[in-house]
Amino acid sequence: MVNSYVPLHFTIFISFSIAAASSFKLHSASHSPSSFPKATGDDLLSVLGPPSAASCLNPIVSREIKSCLKFLVPFKSDKPKPEFGRCSPRTGLCSGKIDAVERRSKFEEENSLIWWPPESVLELARLAVDSGGDPGSIQRTLNPKMIPVPDVERSRKDKCQLTRTPYGRHFIAEEVNSYFEFLFHLIESRGPSVGLNVSLSRYDLFHGHLFLASESGRLGILFHAKEYPAYDKKVFPYNMGYCQRGSDVKYNDSMNLRNILWLAPLPSNSSPDWVAPGVLVVLDAHPDGIIYRDLIPDYVKFVRTIYEDDLGTTAVDVNYLNVGAHEPDYQLFMC
Repeated sequence: MVNSYVPLHFTIFISFSIAAASSFKLHSASHSPSSFPKATGDDLLSVLGPPSAASCLNPIVSREIKSCLKFLVPFKSDKPKPEFGRCSPRTGLCSGKIDAVERRSKFEEENSLIWWPPESVLELARLAVDSGGDPGSIQRTLNPKMIPVPDVERSRKDKCQLTRTPYGRHFIAEEVNSYFEFLFHLIESRGPSVGLNVSLSRYDLFHGHLFLASESGRLGILFHAKEYPAYDKKVFPYNMGYCQRGSDVKYNDSMNLRNILWLAPLPSNSSPDWVAPGVLVVLDAHPDGIIYRDLIPDYVKFVRTIYEDDLGTTAVDVNYLNVGAHEPDYQLFMC
């Protein structure tokens, strides 16, 4: 590969074209009959939205989508926004507008931060909807200062560029940056509860795609774990270029869980109210499910990739990279 930064779907497409006849441990399911209703990205977001949106879906589609959802935080479609916010002494993040610091368990604090994030994140979520889903509205909240992306886990030695550009930016509101870092760590810590074991590394979980939903403008991030599985001539005979070198990520059933979705709370488009709390969920793309069947293109079914473009319009990539030379030092880069 000549270009060090090549998106996974592009490298997979090339590899798949060359080695399509190869067999895998993760066998593919046959396509469902055309009589089955087909799910879309908008359907997925509706299931995770307010009850009024979910009730409009085909009941078969709704039921099948729900069967493929593994929640990292309990799903509360009608969880009301608290009148007063609460702060987490552990993370330093506050949920909503602050009245007092309340002592709660770590689990409760984390749940609350997903359902009702800090006020600066809520402002970003409302901006996304009020703008009609314009990605420029989010991009304009970034600090204009360009931050060079340093060497990431010796990636330069392998001629690997992990990010879309060699520089990144931060949001002007530091609380937003801290919140997105929190999301990466929460996925890592809670993933095993649903069978997803991930590490914050350049081969596994290090990025997500911040998007604005096509129909509602809802703000979300589609995270991709297991980004560069190790080459294995029996189970994964695909050369994915420089960034795959040295990978210890095994290709197995956990690939079904590589797509993780965070959704910000959804504001009303006609009042100051909020119509749905936040969500953090793993999308199970097992071969017998509707997500595998309808939301993953044929040429990447074996790596179970859902594309952010099928959920909405991408604003920025959110990268969380270990730039430490000897000790871990994770930093955020919006590219």
